[in-house]
Amino acid sequence: MADRRKRKQSCLRGVCNPERTQGLRAPAPKGDHVLVSLEGPGVFLGAQVTKQGGTNGLTFVIMDIDGRNVTNYSFAAAKNAGLTQQNPYGLVFLDSGPLETVTVGFPSPLRFKSALELKVTVKEEDVVQIVANVIHGR
Repeated sequence: MADRRKRKQSCLRGVCNPERTQGLRAPAPKGDHVLVSLEGPGVFLGAQVTKQGGTNGLTFVIMDIDGRNVTNYSFAAAKNAGLTQQNPYGLVFLDSGPLETVTVGFPSPLRFKSALELKVTVKEEDVVQIVANVIHGR
């Protein structure tokens, strides 16, 4: 019985304490903007970054885990590369008229020891707002 309780508490079969952390930048002028910054240890499950406005899609979604770059892709590049369906690479582009969304999620959760940072670099005019959600746990 004690062994069973120990396994359940260590969350071996899932992620402990899942939660959502949101970041918002409105308006989003040209430049670098940190949307979500998490301290580890933790587990990254997925993220979504939605952009409203902009003139050419040159807003880059950048995610670093423990100081190493995991994602650095512009909205325009994701659209042009045809990343419009779920795929093993982990990036999907969704276009719903005035809003564009890039989702990030890999087949396996990614662990981070010290930090996870989700940011954008805006290199276009007229971005009204950017909102990001990161799903993570322990």
